[in-house]
Amino acid sequence: MNPQMLSRFHYPFPTLKNPFAEALQELTENEWIDKEYCWLYQNDEATRLKYKRTQTAHIASQWFPTASYERLQPVCRLMLWTLYNDDIYEEASPEEIRLVHKHTIAILKGEISAEESGLPLGQLLASLRAELLKFLGTDSLNRFVAALSSYFIGLEQEMIYKFRKIFPGVEECLTIRENSLCLRPFLELADMETRQPLPDEIHDHPVMQRLMSLAIRMMVCFNEVQSVVKDEATDGIYYNVVKAIQHNRDISLEEACLEDLHMHNEYLREFIHLQSFLPDFGKWQDVVVNRVHYISMTLSGWKSVSFNLPRYNSIDGFPAASTLRQQKYKI
Repeated sequence: MNPQMLSRFHYPFPTLKNPFAEALQELTENEWIDKEYCWLYQNDEATRLKYKRTQTAHIASQWFPTASYERLQPVCRLMLWTLYNDDIYEEASPEEIRLVHKHTIAILKGEISAEESGLPLGQLLASLRAELLKFLGTDSLNRFVAALSSYFIGLEQEMIYKFRKIFPGVEECLTIRENSLCLRPFLELADMETRQPLPDEIHDHPVMQRLMSLAIRMMVCFNEVQSVVKDEATDGIYYNVVKAIQHNRDISLEEACLEDLHMHNEYLREFIHLQSFLPDFGKWQDVVVNRVHYISMTLSGWKSVSFNLPRYNSIDGFPAASTLRQQKYKI
């Protein structure tokens, strides 16, 4: 996609980066991609290189700029999992996604082992759970698991439209992508970074939930313009918001991108308004202000780190469809 179009997405929020980014990127590449999870693409160094070039630890470091090394590590593991999981099940049926969903959540809840799940990413999920348990209380972990469950619901809905080769309406597409983009699980891990878990009455407040939703939708709008070339190459057009706008409104791709940008800017205006006029949360006011601040930085951070990543800005930065078909795992 034309970088000039992407440059029109603006965020008046600070951009910070965790100082442990490079150290954890080395861990990701040398210990995870090339060793612990090397068997996923054992004889395919080119594909492993594509995962390395996605710089997952650097993305995580933009979203969690003040986390310690130990607390950033599970975020980096989760970030790598999102790529592996998206790619492994790129051509899965809705029924297969449903089963992966069930087993993934069961592992994260400690109900089954990695081996019992039969999932190729089962051990990664078990390691993630063990790391998260060191830093998250029960409520925080449950919120994270619920958010990841929503991701799978969105993924399943995407596959339904992909298999039928039809487009959803624009609003329905936005709702699907709000789940399948998999940002909410990361937002739910903010308790781990701030070390100030929100009680239910604060976390579930309509304004807090709306702010999270707006942040995710803004990232969706940016991502859809950014990844439209990738989605056209992988037959993912049926759940790309820009392509849904183009189809439903019978307009050009450039016009659809501009409409997407307009929606993004409306979301941004609402976010800034809510951030500026938060309700009175009593003794939790400072904690809430800080949490909203962290939410806002995911947007500026994503634009900063992803602008030149080949996975999102080219047709050869992600595993080829032929590679994904060859690597299709039994579910």
